[in-house]
This record gives sequence, C-alpha cells and structure tokens, in this order.
Amino acid sequence: MDFIAGEILPLYKPYGWTSFQIVSKVRYLLSHHHGVKRFKVGHAGTLDPLATGVLLLCTGKATKRIEELQSHTKEYVADLVLGATTPSFDMEHEIDATYPYEHITRELVLEVLGKFTGTIQQRPPLFSACKVEGKRAYELARSGSNMELAPKQIQIDEIELLDFALPKITIRVVCGKGTYIRSLARDIGEALNSGAYLSRLERTRIGNVRIEDCIKPDDFQTWLNNL
Repeated sequence: MDFIAGEILPLYKPYGWTSFQIVSKVRYLLSHHHGVKRFKVGHAGTLDPLATGVLLLCTGKATKRIEELQSHTKEYVADLVLGATTPSFDMEHEIDATYPYEHITRELVLEVLGKFTGTIQQRPPLFSACKVEGKRAYELARSGSNMELAPKQIQIDEIELLDFALPKITIRVVCGKGTYIRSLARDIGEALNSGAYLSRLERTRIGNVRIEDCIKPDDFQTWLNNL
C-alpha cells in the first residue's frame, strides 16, 4: 500500500474515543513506520465519542476524497430509551425531563418511524460541531445557550424496528450526509408524544464498507507490520 500517494483505511472507532484520537494514533504509527515527521491523515465523517463503528480514514493525496466519501450512504443501529430526554439527546448528559411512555405500542412505533423516511427537515443538536456565527454549536451549548439550530434537509432511506422492549427500542437507519441520529431520536420521541434519547449508537456501514471490514485501533500496528 502507498500511504503517501493515498489510501482509504476503514477503522473501528471504540466507545469513548474521539474521531480525532483515531486520526492521531494512525498518523503517529504511519509517521513512525515510514520515518517521516508528519503524515497527512484525515477522517471522512466524525462519530460522537459515545458512538462506535465505521470511521473512514484517508491518507496522503486520498484526503482530497474526503468530501466524496462523506456523501456516501451510511447505516446505523441505535438504541433509544423512551420516556426521557437529555440536553445532548444521548448519554453524554444527565436526564433533564421524563415523560409517559406506557401508551406506546409496537404498532405506534412502526407508524411513527414510517413518517421519518424520505427527504425531511431536521434540527441538528446544539451539542454538535455545527458552526453558528463562526463558533461551534457545542461551545454555545456549554456556555449556557439554549438556542435552536436552523433545520436542514436530510435524506433517510430506511428505518427498521429491530427490537421493541419498553422503555427501549432498537432501530436500523440508512441515511444520507448530515443526518444526526441523536436528533432523530429526539424527534421520534416527540412524535410518540413522549421523549427519547440515544443510549447506544453504532455506525455499521459507510458506502460498501461494513463494520466487519474495519481495523481496531489497538490492532493497527500489527496490521501495518504484516503488510
């Protein structure tokens, strides 16, 4: 493999790691392997620290393909806890409100999920990297702002209910660029006349790259040595 000319590497992002930590580790190992000071490495679509799964890294001249790769269809599997919300729409923050969920049936969930397929409008979470007047939204959120971000058009191709065990449901989502599964969880909760937040999120596919194709960060050095 020619990492300087450019390669696309499928990495598995573990729970608790940031996408930048994965990039930093791979950059360090590639730099040491090739005996160069600085190696060009970037990722094609960040994952939240509490999420796991497929993270595509581009090296060398392949970093020019990042925007192209970001536009590829993505697949996620997510656990949603119904009847409660958090400020970040996931487990990064404590529950801030609770709602009834006893009225929710499997049939109601299936009906509601169907309303979220196709081209829809979605408000990104304030705890996100979206830019607002030159600042990251999460910076505003951490300073105490409770503003709502402007809705964006997104594409959701499929939503499948994988498991129904109140207060938790598990869904599979196939979607386009710019979709926030945390926001989808919030919106599903509201549509169910309740609340919801993410308790687990895994990106299982980007384009044709699946989770089973990925290299774990702790295995990257061995993988590199065996090339």
